[in-house]
Amino acid sequence: MSAMVMGPATPSFATPSTRTVGAPRRSAASRAPHLQLVVTPAAATAPAARPAPSAGAHLRLTTRGRVVLWVLAAAIVALVSLLGSRAAADGPVEAQEVVRHVVQPGETMWQIAEDVAGPSDDVRDVVVDLVRLNELPDSGLMAGQVIVVPAG
Repeated sequence: MSAMVMGPATPSFATPSTRTVGAPRRSAASRAPHLQLVVTPAAATAPAARPAPSAGAHLRLTTRGRVVLWVLAAAIVALVSLLGSRAAADGPVEAQEVVRHVVQPGETMWQIAEDVAGPSDDVRDVVVDLVRLNELPDSGLMAGQVIVVPAG
């Protein structure tokens, strides 16, 4: 299928400055305006389709796109800093009641732990807790040494 395109009527006047030397003069009838007829295929009149982007094609951001990305990045940073700066703390921990105990001659940490341990407590764990509570290097004790034990 083809389409016809009509061009505008353009007068064709020859002026002495544009006439070539030796060219014959045109008659008055040949100086009359004329219509130009152009025939083109139908595919040429359809809007041009964009080619599919290739795998290696690069994206280009407009100024508006860059501004949107900067605003989005700033919003994310603000959100993370606001949520990250919130400290969540538990309520106050009750202090453990302790009593001072003076180590008697021949008394061991194991014996003290047995006295302090509850019915369901493992004595080995209580020994470790007493060493930590008193900040001792090991479970060895000397007579007359003062240690703290949980009240109980």
